[in-house]
Formats: sequence, structure tokens, C-alpha cells
Amino acid sequence: MSDQPKPDRRRYRRVQAPILVRPASIFSRVVPRRVSDISLGGLRTYSDDPLVIGQRQEIELLFQGGGSATLLVEVAWVETLEADAPAKFECGLRIVNARQQDIDAIAKALGD
Repeated sequence: MSDQPKPDRRRYRRVQAPILVRPASIFSRVVPRRVSDISLGGLRTYSDDPLVIGQRQEIELLFQGGGSATLLVEVAWVETLEADAPAKFECGLRIVNARQQDIDAIAKALGD
């Protein structure tokens, strides 16, 4: 086993931005969670609900100052967190489909 760091194979630059995320449903009573980091390819956030790798769902991003974006995402990874963590799980979500105007809104939030 090597002590050398693994190369970063991400296709998109990730940033921390003041963005909230929640399931996209008028019936959703889930409190929006803060996005840990985001890129044009996906995001990292928290969940109290167990997610399954490969599961797809529609989410809504809520931008500081107003505005939102609706995306179809796929669960890329899930990590169970300690009891004192901000949620039960941390997860990576890959963007599968989005309207161009929603991608443009994310790019604006990223400062691109």
C-alpha cells in the first residue's frame, strides 16, 4: 500500500457555496439541508434517510438570495456517520439530468 495521495479524478471543480437541497416534491416535509460542496457534475450533502447507491431522485437546490434549480440525481456513494454528526448519512449525488437554465444557475452560484 502506498502513502502517496490518490490523484483527483474529478471532471469538475468543486466549491462550497451557500446552497440548500431538498427532495423536489410539493408533499416533501424534509427540512432543506446545506450542500457541503457542489460542482457542475454533482454535490455532497447530508441525509437522515437511508439512500441506495444507484437510486435516482429529483431534488431542488435553493440558492441564497432566491431562485432554485431542479435536478435528477443518482446516489453515487453513501457513508454512515457517527451519532454526533449533523445527520445519519453523508452522500454524494451525481447530476444525471437538468435543464440548461438550472445548470446555468449552478454555474452562477459557483462563480463560473
